[in-house]
Amino acid sequence: MNSVIENEIIPRLLMAHVSVEQRAKTRLFRTISSEEVSRFALLPLQLEAANLLQEVEGFIAKGATVETICLDLLAPAARKLGEMWESDECDFLDVTMGLWRLQEVMREVAARSPADFGGLATPNSALFSPMPGDHHNFGTLMIEEVFARNGWRSEALVKPERRELLDRLARQPFDLLGLTLARDCPSSALANLIKAVRNVSANPHIIVLVGGRMLNENPGIAVEVGADGTGADALAALDLANSLVKAASARSLNLG
Repeated sequence: MNSVIENEIIPRLLMAHVSVEQRAKTRLFRTISSEEVSRFALLPLQLEAANLLQEVEGFIAKGATVETICLDLLAPAARKLGEMWESDECDFLDVTMGLWRLQEVMREVAARSPADFGGLATPNSALFSPMPGDHHNFGTLMIEEVFARNGWRSEALVKPERRELLDRLARQPFDLLGLTLARDCPSSALANLIKAVRNVSANPHIIVLVGGRMLNENPGIAVEVGADGTGADALAALDLANSLVKAASARSLNLG
């Protein structure tokens, strides 16, 4: 469970909406002490989301930025939940509820910082989905939030069937599909799905990115299964997505 918390859910996804420059600046001006972080880490098990948000608002009132809240408060709290589950200090239901409360807080805090559309007249579009049959969708929802806050017109599917995913892609020409794998799966199954995606997509040049622990441990799998790439973390995935879309746009202009 701890590996899921570490690799799938919070740390990488919470930090992904922050640019490298913003992250460096945040680290230089930290306003939350390690003692405060340790105290807050236990609160998702004790407080409802509304009360947890009040605690976070206290940090914001003292000058903590949205980036600091995400990187130095919410992410460590999520990791702590995983550690407590591993040591039998709380059960799976406790962890699930704690993560849900953190998600609610993150969404509320993120909503207070407007998305940066980077001057794009028409934002790029993306669909995010867990691998069909995979019931871990928290990471998918969080990375969709990440892309939306960085100027993408993004959507997320929750626990989709294979047909639902393919039908959605056939109806709308998304620029990008992001598949998240919370657990290992046969590379042949992933390759088969990506081939089907390219066959039915309303956008014949759709970009497909894949991510998850299996890909982090062996990034070469992304090429083997026919994807356009993967990122070591969500920030890397966001940067890769932006560069791939930019390159695709440049090729279209040259062909035109």
